[in-house]
Amino acid sequence: MRVTQVLAANFKKWGVDHIFGIPGKPISPIMLDFDAEGIEFVLTRHESGAGFAASGYAMMNRTLGVAVGTSGPGGTNLLTAAGQAKAYHVPLLILTGQPSAEDSGKAMGQDSSLFGTDLVKMFEPVTLFSARVERADLVQRYVQHAIEKACSGIKGPAHLCIPFDILTASIEPFSIPLPTHIPKLISPNLDDAIELIGNARKPVLLLGKGVMAANAYEEVRTLAESFRLPVILSPGGKGAFPTSHPLCLGNFGLGGTEAARQYLKSGVDLMIVVGSKLSDMTLSGFTPEMMPQQVIHFDCDATFVGKALPVKTCLVLGDAKENLQRMNARLKKGAGFIELEHTAAQAAAAATAGEVEETPLSDAEAGVLSAVDAVRALRDALPSDAIVFGDDGSHTFYALQHFAVEQAGTFVFDDVFGAMGHAIGYAIGAKAAAPDRTVVCLTGDGCIMMHGTEVSTAANHRLPVIFVVLNNGRLDMVDKGMSYNTGRSVGAIYTAPLDAAMFAQSLGAAGHRCFDADQVRTAVTVALRHNGPTVIEIMVDPLEIPPILTRLLTLD
Repeated sequence: MRVTQVLAANFKKWGVDHIFGIPGKPISPIMLDFDAEGIEFVLTRHESGAGFAASGYAMMNRTLGVAVGTSGPGGTNLLTAAGQAKAYHVPLLILTGQPSAEDSGKAMGQDSSLFGTDLVKMFEPVTLFSARVERADLVQRYVQHAIEKACSGIKGPAHLCIPFDILTASIEPFSIPLPTHIPKLISPNLDDAIELIGNARKPVLLLGKGVMAANAYEEVRTLAESFRLPVILSPGGKGAFPTSHPLCLGNFGLGGTEAARQYLKSGVDLMIVVGSKLSDMTLSGFTPEMMPQQVIHFDCDATFVGKALPVKTCLVLGDAKENLQRMNARLKKGAGFIELEHTAAQAAAAATAGEVEETPLSDAEAGVLSAVDAVRALRDALPSDAIVFGDDGSHTFYALQHFAVEQAGTFVFDDVFGAMGHAIGYAIGAKAAAPDRTVVCLTGDGCIMMHGTEVSTAANHRLPVIFVVLNNGRLDMVDKGMSYNTGRSVGAIYTAPLDAAMFAQSLGAAGHRCFDADQVRTAVTVALRHNGPTVIEIMVDPLEIPPILTRLLTLD
């Protein structure tokens, strides 16, 4: 069998029914074999969009995602998508092409070897594994290495560059299982963590997006409810816990709530961190009086543990879901769950008293819609189980404060790598993986101008994703941050603003332009019935101040 046939058969066996990319000569032999295996090839409009969509597909399917790009620029265009997948810990396999290995050392167009644009070296910092397959008899071994790196332990992207003559070579067929046989790491520090929780007087549970990567929603909820732990979410952890839950104090950091801020200021002695690096986005606005006496840190990667908060830290290294399950089980076997000094009622009262930190509104002309009201109208109109992918920009920080998450796992946002426009592709891939789910991308005009052509991908493959674009004619975070720091903004405002609704229609999608909350709710209702993608453009106040200024100074 040809290498391409063997690869396609393995992808199908792994449950990969959609593969995303843009073909070119060096990678084209594999396209026919995808089709022969019944795998739908999703032709994206840019290779970065392919990597984003494959990542969203993997995230929704909880399996491997596959993205394909040709040699040279086809590969370099996938670098950003690899970096974003690494930040999300998404298992992603990126395949890039290369002119025939037998011609190595000759001058070749779009050469991706060490004689040209060396894709293997370029992918090394943004993947967990990057290699070039130089011989056909090495394909099986290299593929096994790649998927083991992508799908076990600290998950993330892997890259293989396969030359044209290797792809078309004949080999003995092989079948590689996904690495479910590799045991997950269990920390030896669980007993220490249990003791610390038992001695805590005023603890808090801080959840990051690692909860989503580990699928540990039930485990953190059991921990919170059993021990009546107030819950605070990092920006990336917004979807880890229902924000309507009485124990939830909302977010801290950018887009944070006053309830979370006040609770941290009230003298927390133990912070239990699950799946957060505690980045500057998460700790934005953190003051010395908020410093806990001790930290328990659940994480699959020890790199940043103990770096952000200079206090004694108990590291629970390994898979968060497995470690939390074992800790919860041990505590249940004891003399009931540990009684703490605070109660659920007290935590709920703190949340109710603080509510959210209201975003200062501008003195805009009458009739201009506030982004806060836009986000609330969106929540009103969407079903409770709609999955929202938040893009990187002010639009999502408004949502961190004002969009209620009713079911865990229905809000996705990255606060580490932060590639603008990535959520557009992620939503497309997620919808391909789960056609029966309502999938929404919350994005902005800056993001849609970067990767908005992927709406055409959704239209061509009849994927009814709802793209919500908050349009204020500018790169809002840059504009407001620069203005706050220097008194003026340069290079962040579009002199020819985007008409996103008209743009959507030109790409084959439905497009609606909204100026008030009622129009937003109506547009969402229509979009939910539409058999194809819809772009809902919401014209929002360009002078409104987003909840991001804690990154620039400490507010009191």
